[in-house]
Amino acid sequence: MEVYFDNSATTRALDEVGSLVLKMMTEEYGNPSARHIMGMRAEQAVKEAAEIIAGTLKVKEKEILFTSGGSESNNMALVGTALANRRAGNHIIASAIEHPSIYNTLSYLEELGFEVTYLKVDGRGHVDMDMLKNAIRPETILVSVMYVNNEVGAVEPVEEIAAMVHKENPKTIFHVDAIQAYGKFLIRPKKQGIQLLSASGHKFHGPKGVGFLYIDEKVKIKPLIYGGGQQRNLRSGTENVPGIAGMALAAKEAYADFDKKIGHLYELKDYMLDRMKEIPGTYANSYKGELSAPQIVSMSFEGVRSEVLLHALEDKGIYVSSGSACSSNHPDVSGTLKGIGVRKDLLDATLRFSFGRFNTKEEIDYCIDALKELLPVLRRYQRG
Repeated sequence: MEVYFDNSATTRALDEVGSLVLKMMTEEYGNPSARHIMGMRAEQAVKEAAEIIAGTLKVKEKEILFTSGGSESNNMALVGTALANRRAGNHIIASAIEHPSIYNTLSYLEELGFEVTYLKVDGRGHVDMDMLKNAIRPETILVSVMYVNNEVGAVEPVEEIAAMVHKENPKTIFHVDAIQAYGKFLIRPKKQGIQLLSASGHKFHGPKGVGFLYIDEKVKIKPLIYGGGQQRNLRSGTENVPGIAGMALAAKEAYADFDKKIGHLYELKDYMLDRMKEIPGTYANSYKGELSAPQIVSMSFEGVRSEVLLHALEDKGIYVSSGSACSSNHPDVSGTLKGIGVRKDLLDATLRFSFGRFNTKEEIDYCIDALKELLPVLRRYQRG
């Protein structure tokens, strides 16, 4: 059996998405900026994709900016907003458990002279609201907090955070990295007080290399890419029409029959958490309920290194992650796990299991059986 439990790294594209991407590459391959009929059809495809995605968020079509993915969306949100609003202040706030595409971008902004405050989180990964309140000041131009943590699945109280930010400083802009949340939650930026929101197509069964940034029409932001002035001068360059069309179809599918799809993910998550209790020396870093995402289970396994267990599972045809795929080439200990207070001996003994729409309980049973077989052997070997 082959079991893919690494859907937070990337998902398998839907068959219909793949078919549409192929069609847009081989039949409807015009440049959206061209003035002939093929260009106009491509331009219409981009417009329709913006309408679909805007519809899932209940925002305006013109507030959707297409990007190359989540990292670019996060870079655009942070750098573009910081540079455009520098006269208003130089202070930025973020949580201490952000994705590398946020954390490393903030490091770059610090080199440019911006000051960054990092908020602590509690044992479940939720932002310290008192620290947030005390951190906001007149020169705070931006607050950035992820909707769902990519390692442990903690769901931040974004609406509560937005309300506090806007109360303490109405001029402060609130950005949400929703890369692990879009397609898994009903997100309403206007109602929730979110002014910037990042998403990436390959996290919800769409293509890789395409994403979007929601930009509230009142937000002042500078482009990162200059050129021909595409996308209202906010991001120059020929649009990735096949990717954009495919992502929009995946978004439409994600929110069709939404409750059933998300119910399936929560059922899988709860089932795995329950079955993990059968294995001694195993500790959950994710929790049941709506304060934790439906698709992510983080587990620590006493007495075995995560990389060793990952490859042992791989030999059984089970594919999981030992951390964020975007930082997996770097051996640094997870800041998220340290932030939530995971025991020191478990920091390098943690795996992430993440689900998508194609996973089943039978696959979980197979994975649990494999862990029961492998762990005693690996623990004896490591002690030896």
